[in-house]
Amino acid sequence: MTDAQETAADAALRTTGGGPPDDDVPANGLPTPLLAPREGVPPVVETEEALAEVIAAFAAGTGPVAVDAERASGYRYGQRAYLVQLRRAGAGTALIDPVGCPDLSGLGEALAGTEWILHAATQDLPCLRDIGMRPTSLFDTELAGRLAGFPRVGLGAMVESVLGYALEKGHSAVDWSTRPLPEPWLRYAALDVELLVDLRDALEAELDRQGKLEWARQEFDAIAAAPPAPPRKDPWRRTSGMHKVRRRRQMAVVRELWTARDRVAQRRDVSPGKVLSDAAIVEAALAVPVNLAALTALTGFGHRMGRRQLEQWQAAVDRARALPESELPQPGQQPAGPPPPRAWADKDPVAAARLSAARAAVSALAEELNLPQENLITPDTVRRVCWEPPSPADPDRVAAALTGYGARPWQVELVVPLLVKALAATA
Repeated sequence: MTDAQETAADAALRTTGGGPPDDDVPANGLPTPLLAPREGVPPVVETEEALAEVIAAFAAGTGPVAVDAERASGYRYGQRAYLVQLRRAGAGTALIDPVGCPDLSGLGEALAGTEWILHAATQDLPCLRDIGMRPTSLFDTELAGRLAGFPRVGLGAMVESVLGYALEKGHSAVDWSTRPLPEPWLRYAALDVELLVDLRDALEAELDRQGKLEWARQEFDAIAAAPPAPPRKDPWRRTSGMHKVRRRRQMAVVRELWTARDRVAQRRDVSPGKVLSDAAIVEAALAVPVNLAALTALTGFGHRMGRRQLEQWQAAVDRARALPESELPQPGQQPAGPPPPRAWADKDPVAAARLSAARAAVSALAEELNLPQENLITPDTVRRVCWEPPSPADPDRVAAALTGYGARPWQVELVVPLLVKALAATA
């Protein structure tokens, strides 16, 4: 009996009224509410002794392991994990506090070689790696849903459409750094891994039915093997509203305020947006206030902000105002690669025609295969090949170009004929 069938058999967990329905499919056609984990909410693992017991239990378990992590995005600095949830046959569910147990490398080693099931793996893998957990094999249920053509691929939507259960999602955006964690939050967290194994099995069967299972495996292998993303260059340039900032002196104000805010946020371990909003940074950059009175008059620097805070922001503005011209930031450099497509018609009409033909072909094939275009091949890859096509643009050279841009073998096999035809038609 699967997890889903076992859970369905326990009517007290899946019906708000506590009475069993006539069968596993609600008479009204609505999904069955999943209100609590089958074995109840496990205690939070906060000590090395308790962690050792969990490691032993999960090492002795069987089959894949469902994994999830909760962060405190919007509340704390950075993207560290504040709760890790796991579930495995023979081991049950575990909730681990990475604050009390900051090194989970022993657990990661115990699960070496085991397939990890995650939903939207690229979101959780960075914070899991930070605490010593690195999968060698994984199954991403969100990506599987995309490849299978599901229109909504959030965890709640997938569990509902595939398994027929409704997950309570009211605590997804809470402050997971709160201690102690409230019991309703822990119940929600445990339910996030309750049915991941069943969801994985159902999606694998659906992908196999559609002939897409090997595509998914290649995608999962690429995610597991991908190195950590390098630090962003000039992260201050990503300030929301930056498009309004045109002059180099104003850019310097953004840079100084962003850097000062980041130091404060890191020291206080709070989200930078709680220290000073992006909108306030841009407002100050556009005005370049010359003194505290001028700064205080700006939106985002009102009476609720203490004088000491205002002084540190004005000091950042003053540093930008004092910079010589030679030290002012340059306008954002065009990223490596082709220019924005809207400029192609003027810069290179032939390349624009290539891109138009390639996009139309990729769109048609993606629709035929019932998957998003960006999962068939990334738009950036198509742009790069169309802007600077290999010469001659034969199948082997186009395939080599796609592979060089990171396309997986299944993508290369499907897309090469389309691009060869599009490049030839506009030669």
